[in-house]
Amino acid sequence: MTGNTTRNWISASRVYFERRLIVVFLLGFSAGLPFLLMFGTLTAWLSQSGIDKTSIGLFVLTGTAFTLKFLWAPLVDRVPLLLATRVLGQRRSWLAFAQLICIASLFGIALSDPATDLMTTVLWTVVLAFASATQDIVIDAYRIETLDENEQGAGAATYQLGYRLALIAAGAGALILADAVGWQVTYMVMAALMGVGLLTTFFSAEPHRAPKKDVAHEEPLKRYVMWLNEFVAAPFAEFFRRPGAITILLFVVFYKYADGIWAAMANPFYLELGFTLTEIGVVSKTYGVVMTIIGSILGGVMVLRFGILKSVLFGAISMALTNLLYAALALAGPSVPVLMAVISIENLANGIGGTAFIAYLSSLCNLAYTATQYALLSSFMNVARTFLASGGGWLADQVDWFTFFILTTIAGIPGVLLLLYLMKRFPTHTETARQSDSS
Repeated sequence: MTGNTTRNWISASRVYFERRLIVVFLLGFSAGLPFLLMFGTLTAWLSQSGIDKTSIGLFVLTGTAFTLKFLWAPLVDRVPLLLATRVLGQRRSWLAFAQLICIASLFGIALSDPATDLMTTVLWTVVLAFASATQDIVIDAYRIETLDENEQGAGAATYQLGYRLALIAAGAGALILADAVGWQVTYMVMAALMGVGLLTTFFSAEPHRAPKKDVAHEEPLKRYVMWLNEFVAAPFAEFFRRPGAITILLFVVFYKYADGIWAAMANPFYLELGFTLTEIGVVSKTYGVVMTIIGSILGGVMVLRFGILKSVLFGAISMALTNLLYAALALAGPSVPVLMAVISIENLANGIGGTAFIAYLSSLCNLAYTATQYALLSSFMNVARTFLASGGGWLADQVDWFTFFILTTIAGIPGVLLLLYLMKRFPTHTETARQSDSS
């Protein structure tokens, strides 16, 4: 039995070395790099520039594009970018466009100074958020369209692996570099690293997609109405006709609320506790990301072995409970060994939960509308990271850090309860098939 189990796990792990998954890995790196640079890493720069915690918390609203990206996802899904689309295809042309805007925005942030002109930093961050959200729309659709259904768990894990490695570069690399050469040079280096995604876009293959309906022979007005119906209304209508659609969206909002409400406060918390930028970079942003990568890989295997919903449930509970560890760290003070222990457990849980959650969202998408439907789901996910979490800085200003982390742990309860309801009333097709096979 032990030998068979070992062979099954080895066989399940081989999928990670396929060429399509390597492309997903590199695109994950491209997606992760700008994200941390406009949230986590930038909050350290803001904190050192004398910006108060309430303002830093509100700064996450610059990422509103991630919440609203479903509004322009139909355009990304179907509207061509003239010559670029003819040469690269629909997915890759939009990817290249978004990545070039990301590079320009990072240079813009590098040339700004939040201590003297915060609005310029804000404006470039908003542009970066729009470009990064657009890139996410395309990458999510690309990943779903290029992988088979039984590869979605491994695809989510591989994407997370690339994403987390980018977090090392944009987190630890940026913080340590900023200690040595300053923030402006650091952001210029990060802009250059976006070239990894751009090169991947140029050298990858355009995925096969469901053919779109030919409406070229219709009258212009009628053609426009038909386009709106098929490529804008139809994806949303198809999703909302499903049983439990509203409950699913509510769960997506609250799944990572316990984690998201304090994400923007992480660096201010570490700095106020007494850790240096280098300590934060090495422990939280390097060692921590390695632990998250391990968790992501374990999450992909868990999805294959135990199913999506059970893996998501494990992630929901563990991610909320790990906030209690930060409450303990608040009492312990700037102890690097305690920080390493906390980071180990918390990031393993985040890796497993993140991979399982991506696999769950992917399983909900109709292949005819991948870009639009995944954008809808991930937009609702980002509600917790932007609007609901924007008050995290205000909360941190009102209470001590120990109380703060106790309250953020409680914030994870709604997500767990919603998931338990979904598991009972609206299991996924994959879960239903798995239960039938086991019986």
